[in-house]
This record gives sequence, C-alpha cells and structure tokens, in this order.
Amino acid sequence: MAKILDNSSMRPGDAVIAIPSSGVHSNGFSLVRRVFDLEHGALERRYDELCSTLGETLLTPTRIYVKPALAMIKAAKVRALSHITGGGFYENVPRSIPEGLCARIEKAKLRTPPIFEILAREGKIPERDMYNTFNMGVGMCAVVAAEDADAALASLCENGAADAYICGEIAKGAEGGVELW
Repeated sequence: MAKILDNSSMRPGDAVIAIPSSGVHSNGFSLVRRVFDLEHGALERRYDELCSTLGETLLTPTRIYVKPALAMIKAAKVRALSHITGGGFYENVPRSIPEGLCARIEKAKLRTPPIFEILAREGKIPERDMYNTFNMGVGMCAVVAAEDADAALASLCENGAADAYICGEIAKGAEGGVELW
C-alpha cells in the first residue's frame, strides 16, 4: 500500500537531505541551447573541467529516484520530498514546506558538478537565476526527522543513492519556504 507523505509533522531541526542528480537533466534546456549554441557544433567541445565532451555531459541519462526514495520512506520518518526540476530550488522546495517553516540549504554543502559552473560562466547567468532554473547537482531533496537522518542516509546508500548527503535543515519560517545561504 502506498504511503502519502504528510508534512504537517515537519519541525525546526529536521534534516534536509540532497540526493544528487546525474547532471542537468531536462532543467532549463532552452537556456542551455542558447548558452552553448548547440545547433552549431558545440556538442563536441571539450572543457577542462569535464571528463567528456559537452554533448556527452549534457546527455547523461537522468537519474531515477523511485527505488531509493521508497526505501527511505520505509526506513525513516520522511516528512516531504521535492523533485528539483524546472524551477530549481526556489520554486520546488517551498511546495513541500508548510507555512511558517523554511528549508535552510547551505550552498557550500551542495556538490555542484562542473557543468553548472560552466553554464553560469559561459552564459553570464547570475547565481540566483542558476538556482532558480537548474538542479545544481541535486535531483531530489528529502526532509526527514532529525533523529532519522542516519537511517535515511543508510537506506539511500543501500538502494542506489550512496552519494546522498545532508545539505541543510528546517527552520522557523522565512518568506518563500527556502533560504539558500
């Protein structure tokens, strides 16, 4: 039987866990095409920061989160899940946070792949726009009870998301439901 997540039990101190993406996914591809002029040979371009061509990097298959997320829901008190897709952090995370609370995500903890740094540099895209358009290396955020953070991470590790990590916590409200600092 499926379990419906209920964010009404979310409270300050709950952990925000980042489940890494495998790359850009489908986020902001209109902008990606403009930045790199993909129609005119940019796919074969190499950047020192990347281990493959631009085209191979951009076409990395999208990571699927179903198995690790379902296992984590069984192993821990998961209060909410946010898929970080179009709309980035600023539009997706607040949808899962009840009024009066916010997710405080520490940018320095995010493990941002080089493709996002290249996009920002080549496209002269401001930081806020990057976090509002792209996943910045985080495909899904989970909010779990603080006392269950270790169990959630262990479950993710056992089920194909060994690279998951804590990137923030829930705090008393701030406008917008998410605060990146």
